[in-house]
Amino acid sequence: MIQAVPKLLTFDEFLNWDDGTDRTFELIDGVPMPISAPNANHEDVADNLCYLLYEHCLSLNLPYVPKRLKQVRLNAEPGEKEKSRKADIVVFAKSEWQRMKASPSPAAAYTTPPMIIEIVSTNWRDDYGIKLVEYEALGVPEYWVVDYAALGAIRYIGNPKQPTLSVYQLVDGEYQVRQFRGSDRIESPTFPALNLTAEQVFQAQK
Repeated sequence: MIQAVPKLLTFDEFLNWDDGTDRTFELIDGVPMPISAPNANHEDVADNLCYLLYEHCLSLNLPYVPKRLKQVRLNAEPGEKEKSRKADIVVFAKSEWQRMKASPSPAAAYTTPPMIIEIVSTNWRDDYGIKLVEYEALGVPEYWVVDYAALGAIRYIGNPKQPTLSVYQLVDGEYQVRQFRGSDRIESPTFPALNLTAEQVFQAQK
């Protein structure tokens, strides 16, 4: 039986809310909204990338903890209803992750994380448009858009369309983008020693 939403929810209330099904939700203006489940290729790319980043952090003892499918609390002005996104990968500061481990509250990005990664699906307009604006406003220093199937429009990934990994870096409050394809080594401000090519990220779905 689906649990009705009796009122507009805060972010904290939403994290503890359960509709009684296995559906996944985001919080949009205080209302839980269901989101589509990703396909198997999407899952493989996201799982593999999160694993690679996690191993990289462990090997270099970096102060970051990459995690899959965590809610990200978005900016809301005073009086505005709260919003969240469920990101494919959230890279937490290790100190923030340790703080959450000592708390009974659900693990989520309550504060701005160092990095967010979205894997592109058929809703590519969200990843290149709406979410980019939201994460920029939130002040996320680095945002990756992993378009392994070249689903985005030509204006985002070029012509001819090909699998593209876009790295957005926050500079003076605005995102500046660099793009990587094929054997290009990904250049990440958060992970400057990362030795990973775009193709190595994309090939997990093959």
